[in-house]
Amino acid sequence: MITPECIQKLRNVYKAIGSFETDMLKTVGLNLNEAMLLCLLSDGSLILAGEIAEKLALTRSNASKVIAALEKAELILRVPCSEDNRCQKFRISDNGRKKIKEMESTLTMPKEIPVLCQCLNSTPSVRQGEGSCN
Repeated sequence: MITPECIQKLRNVYKAIGSFETDMLKTVGLNLNEAMLLCLLSDGSLILAGEIAEKLALTRSNASKVIAALEKAELILRVPCSEDNRCQKFRISDNGRKKIKEMESTLTMPKEIPVLCQCLNSTPSVRQGEGSCN
């Protein structure tokens, strides 16, 4: 059951994420989707554009815009697939690794996020996907 308290907590998290993204743009020059892509590639993997869209839950069009922005900023690199030169994979660049270190050293988690996580972790039905947040 969703309670008014849960809705308020969700609203606070929503506002906190918006403020966090605004601060991130000012501080490190990335929006949330761009930062998410850098984090996705931070393990050194090579990933196809379609896989990026799927893993970030973006449309292919939106994923292409995020990829283009990070490529232009030289934070990721395009690598031809070894098995088929028509396909392209993406990996993080050295500049991208530096940007992740910058994010780690300058950004802080909004206080509302741990509060919601505690709420979700302490409610058995949420852990099972039933949607309660008392």
